[in-house]
Amino acid sequence: MKTKLERFALVLLLAPPAPLAGLMSFWFFSYTFLPEKWIPLGALTGIALGILADVLFLKGLLARVHRLSLIIWIALLLFYDIGLFGFFMGVPVFNAALALPAGFVVGGRLAWQKADSMDAGRAARRTAWFTTAVLFLACIASAFFALASSSTPADLKGMLGLPFAVTWGMVWTLILIGGAGLLAVNWVLTALFAHFTYRFLSHP
Repeated sequence: MKTKLERFALVLLLAPPAPLAGLMSFWFFSYTFLPEKWIPLGALTGIALGILADVLFLKGLLARVHRLSLIIWIALLLFYDIGLFGFFMGVPVFNAALALPAGFVVGGRLAWQKADSMDAGRAARRTAWFTTAVLFLACIASAFFALASSSTPADLKGMLGLPFAVTWGMVWTLILIGGAGLLAVNWVLTALFAHFTYRFLSHP
């Protein structure tokens, strides 16, 4: 049962990138080089090729998933990070959700390697620091975009439905205190989920 749950979660992580990358790359190519009427067809072609890649390669990838290089997992994390950052228009809150799959992958890898609890703890903390560093970069980019736009206070007031005017001091407070809190939550979630997954998958 645990193996099936782990495999299902890994499929959810590994299956989307190929169709998404196909969609984005073919859409960009079609938008740049083809007439407008061909753009939807180009995007659908990219999705179809991505699904075909999953059909051909995903099963083999799952068979050796715990032997994959960490570089591949880092690239996958960055892919999702950039995608979420763009999809939510530079709001980094949702990027912190990637702490859960990052911890899951590392915890599963540690369980497969039969690591002892001390090594597992160190690996969980290293992973937490790495994901927090990546989120920190997203927060820096988000802060830059927010501070570069003169309409940010008004945008926040409208987006949150606030009955009072938002000042630049409030914006700075949100960036500094909110950002620090988000980073702390990300660190804790990554470490805890890595530890939980390791313990869960290590015991029959």
